[in-house]
Amino acid sequence: MLAVRRAWWIVVVTVLAVAVAAWIGRTAESHLSAGGFAADEWESSGAQAALAAAFPDASPNLVLLVTARSGTVSDPSVAAAGAALTERLAREPGVTGVSSYWSTGLPELRSVDNRQALVLGVVSGDDNTVRATTDRVTTDLDGSSGPIAVTAGGTAVIESQIVQQSADDLHRAELVTFPVIAVLLLIFFGSAVGAALPLVVGGVAIVGSLCLLRLLASVTEVSALALNITSGMCLGLGVDYSLLMVSRYREELRRGYPRDRALVRTLQTAGRTVLFSAVTVAIGLASLAIFPIPFLRSFAFAGTGVVVLAAGAAVVVLPAVLYLLGARIESGRLWGRAPATTPAHFWYRRAQAVMRRPLLVTATVLAVLVVMGLPFLRIALGDDDERILPASSSAKVVGDALRTRFASDPAWTIRVVAEDAAHSSSAAIDDYAARLSGVSGVARVDAVTGHYARGARTAPADASSAAFTSGGATWLAVVPSAEPLSPMGARLVRDIRAAPAPFGVMVGGGAAVLVDSQDSMLGHLPLVVAVIVVATVVLLFLMVGAIVVPLKTLLLNVVSLSATFGALVFVFQDGHLAGPLGFTPTDTISVRTPILLFCFAFGLSMDYEVFLISRIKEEYDRVHDNREAVALGLQHTGRVVTSAAVLIAVVFLALLTSSVTTIKIMGLGLALAVLVDAFLVRATLVPALMRLLGDRNWWAPRPLRRLHLLVGIWEREPLAILDVGVPVRLATRRGERDGSVHDPGHPGA
Repeated sequence: MLAVRRAWWIVVVTVLAVAVAAWIGRTAESHLSAGGFAADEWESSGAQAALAAAFPDASPNLVLLVTARSGTVSDPSVAAAGAALTERLAREPGVTGVSSYWSTGLPELRSVDNRQALVLGVVSGDDNTVRATTDRVTTDLDGSSGPIAVTAGGTAVIESQIVQQSADDLHRAELVTFPVIAVLLLIFFGSAVGAALPLVVGGVAIVGSLCLLRLLASVTEVSALALNITSGMCLGLGVDYSLLMVSRYREELRRGYPRDRALVRTLQTAGRTVLFSAVTVAIGLASLAIFPIPFLRSFAFAGTGVVVLAAGAAVVVLPAVLYLLGARIESGRLWGRAPATTPAHFWYRRAQAVMRRPLLVTATVLAVLVVMGLPFLRIALGDDDERILPASSSAKVVGDALRTRFASDPAWTIRVVAEDAAHSSSAAIDDYAARLSGVSGVARVDAVTGHYARGARTAPADASSAAFTSGGATWLAVVPSAEPLSPMGARLVRDIRAAPAPFGVMVGGGAAVLVDSQDSMLGHLPLVVAVIVVATVVLLFLMVGAIVVPLKTLLLNVVSLSATFGALVFVFQDGHLAGPLGFTPTDTISVRTPILLFCFAFGLSMDYEVFLISRIKEEYDRVHDNREAVALGLQHTGRVVTSAAVLIAVVFLALLTSSVTTIKIMGLGLALAVLVDAFLVRATLVPALMRLLGDRNWWAPRPLRRLHLLVGIWEREPLAILDVGVPVRLATRRGERDGSVHDPGHPGA
């Protein structure tokens, strides 16, 4: 075996690989993106591309909020300072299309109290260029100067601050997480050496993930939020897998096996479980690649790579270290712990207690989960804006001012673009603009022919109207009266798209991206669910040789995740705990969050199912008694599963220290998912249901049982399967290979 024959080589190569990965990944943060929410084939993307080609200055992404320190923005000293600021911004390299209240006189660029006004600009280039230009410009211009105070906002600033804030939050979360995890591991293991090993594996995985993110960012767009969540996954899965491996290795040593044989048994059992678990988690995350949205795809690539890194470190690097340590794994022991090998163990007694009243336990737990999940029925899907940033961020300050003190926010205007309107008369454009202004939820429409509201033209064309035509193209600015990134904003976009137009149009803007996101994700969701369901059923069948267990697992995962989603709606959409958790409620949940959370949480739920069911199956193959196998399986894995859940929950709860609301949602959601799954589902509901189903848990049609005997993976072949006519010598060969036959020292031999 490689871990025995080449243990030192594995350790040396790992150290060198970690050093190289750390060097490559040191700049990962600066190459991540805060965008990637739109696919090229969407109508909103086409509208944005058409605007950028014909009207490059139509979509300002830099907004400078100018506040008069005394008086109004029309006072001579303030006006002079505002005009000078406008000219200064126009001279900045990389900034075009600069305009302001003082250069245009447009009333919508002035606050209702006349104390604030706007300077707008367009920062062009790719993500890294826009971020660098934005950081340079805002550093130079943000602050107080003479009679005015300047605060920078707009989508370019929002994206830049999300990237920077995410990186800062990650460092803070790691400072919180590692000491807490170290203490908990010390409590769980009782020895310093045993407790250190999961941290080593988690650390190796984290360094590898930074390298992976840096490499991915060089070939595709990778979200800045992936840095926080995948780093948490790395540490969490690394600790989970290591906890399972180390616990099983210590168990085999206690049984009297020498270290090489104990390591073989550990890899045959816990190692196999880790690989099955990693595959199920990876499938859940890889399914995100089905969506055509770069943001979700970046999580698919990064998340799948992270799972491979964590599993590889657990089944390759960790076994080599375990072999070199041998019995020294108990070094630094702080207290003794009786081995969990007797039926008097807590988890054995708990399983038996649950199985004495399976109907009552099942009904009670299901009732709790259903009540938790009820708020999910009223989820309102929206999209993220500057409100996901902390209150102190300049982008949040500007966004709040635009929302409360200005007639509109130029960043969230709905843009209706016609690339070929050369043959349309002014009367046709006038009629179309008036029609759009009468759509429910529209506050104002600006077009080349004038300004419109409530179905009629309210003002003729003026100096600003010339910006709405270029060659044969024209566009209309639709200012919504409703919150644009909300269900009302989405409904408005659908109504605008349904309105008859005298020429071909495309509707763009943030609200249009929300609509296209919803349609795209709903369209691809059935395929994603099908892939996850089929892959889960197949993998669990290969592991246990039954079809009832996989189907039951899917049902329980749906109920468990519904409870998690319900809790998130209650906390974040409804705004409960907004004060203690430090976020601004928006009455919506980002349209991408449920999908992202589902794929991550489903994989983690399968993680614990594999841990538990694999050991129950191992005991069932040995004792052929369903009730006893469930009790023994929970006895051996109950502490591991619940300890792993607590540890990974700590990792994700540390994300609540983030100042970005999206990261808070993912942190709390994943923490709730693993805790509910480990304590309510796996440790309580699973034993109760398996008691109700009895031996039917392990039923499969004869052809499938024959298939599992040929291609499945098992510890010890049940006698019930040997009657299907498959030669016993096949089972014997399998048993010789995995050590379960002709091994007098094998437990139960």
